[in-house]
Amino acid sequence: MCLAVPSKIIRVKNATATIDVYGAQRDISLLLLEDEVNIGDYVLVHAGFAIQKIQKDIAEETLGLFKKIFELDNIDNIPASLEDVKE
Repeated sequence: MCLAVPSKIIRVKNATATIDVYGAQRDISLLLLEDEVNIGDYVLVHAGFAIQKIQKDIAEETLGLFKKIFELDNIDNIPASLEDVKE
């Protein structure tokens, strides 16, 4: 299974960027992107490459769902969407 993680760009230099996900930072390649990105933009990252620029609201919703999944005690209770998550 492959998973692309929504990540916020905090630095851009040439064809690389530094991203932040839940406070963890790493450098990634921008070589596969067609769109220009700027600090504050969100991208989907897989295997060290930004593969798609995404909207902030979608990125934040997805990151919120990931956070809820990480907090689950029972893997069998993974929600299908944020609407299924009980506060």
